[in-house]
Amino acid sequence: MRRLIRACYTGAGGYSYAKKADDVAREYGFDRVAHLASNENPWPPSPAAIEAAADALRTANRYPDERASALIEALRRYHGDYRFVTGSGMDGVIETVIRTVVEPGESVVVSTPTFSFYGIAAAAHGARVTSVPRREDFSVDPATFIEACRGAKLAFLCSPNNPTGNSVPPEVVEEILEEMDGLLFLDNAYVDFADLDYRPLMHRHENLILGRTMSKLFALAGFRVGYAFVPEWLEPFYQKAATPFALNSVSMAAAIGALGDLDRMQKIRDHVRIWRRRFLEEIPFRVYPSDANFVMIDVTPHTGDEVTERLAARGVLVRSCTSFPGLGNHYIRVSIGEDWENAQFLEAIKDI
Repeated sequence: MRRLIRACYTGAGGYSYAKKADDVAREYGFDRVAHLASNENPWPPSPAAIEAAADALRTANRYPDERASALIEALRRYHGDYRFVTGSGMDGVIETVIRTVVEPGESVVVSTPTFSFYGIAAAAHGARVTSVPRREDFSVDPATFIEACRGAKLAFLCSPNNPTGNSVPPEVVEEILEEMDGLLFLDNAYVDFADLDYRPLMHRHENLILGRTMSKLFALAGFRVGYAFVPEWLEPFYQKAATPFALNSVSMAAAIGALGDLDRMQKIRDHVRIWRRRFLEEIPFRVYPSDANFVMIDVTPHTGDEVTERLAARGVLVRSCTSFPGLGNHYIRVSIGEDWENAQFLEAIKDI
């Protein structure tokens, strides 16, 4: 029956997941493991989010609002008067945008190295994926990117970028938008940890989508809440293409609660910035400056896989970057965790 499977799934590939902390704990006999592999928020959701989610369970026998109206109103209170769409995590938004715009055989452009799901999702919809390598310092060459985008309906650019951590200046994004024929999906999953604001670009360009998530700063990774700023003309077509009831009522309620807890969000931002600076100063390998809640480290002369295994043996779980398209085999990515997790990592990496 294997003949029934589409060719794009019969070979190597697919999304590469980090190891699970529980698996590492069992393998090496630890009571607890520093979980720094998945760019998660190390703390539980806001009490306001938990309370709202618990209340929503009482009516979970009913289908959720297919338009996510209450959540979109909360997003407007938080961000301002923009158009929003929602999905099951940023991944769900990405898939729906591709489904809305791209016909089989058409080109989708991806700036690499980056989050692999853009290419995976585009290929799953029959698109031809064109990768555009970044410069040696992982910055984006706008002229090269613009040239690759000619004739493409959709392109993906991540800022701050996963896994490199660096951002694309808004003026460079605007230069790209002014020359593009199609849509630019700018993935802002980590922008809450950066001193950057791409939202004003939405008022000047009708070919921009800003993808956002509640998984990082707002600590709702398990609730799978994604959303995007979209131009007004795109919204009705996105809604036609979207999976019905993709975002459940409990997740929506949690997101609304989290959006109201601004003090908690600022404390988390401050924590991330303190530890990013410490990582940059104290890690005995090259650490790339980051605007996200993680850093990327060049562990030469070791490989990323080797260092990941050696750190796991010390009770620290990090991400080897060998699975990221267009990146060498000598990098790891380390999330900012709780104080004890970060301290345990620093102790372990200094012994490599």
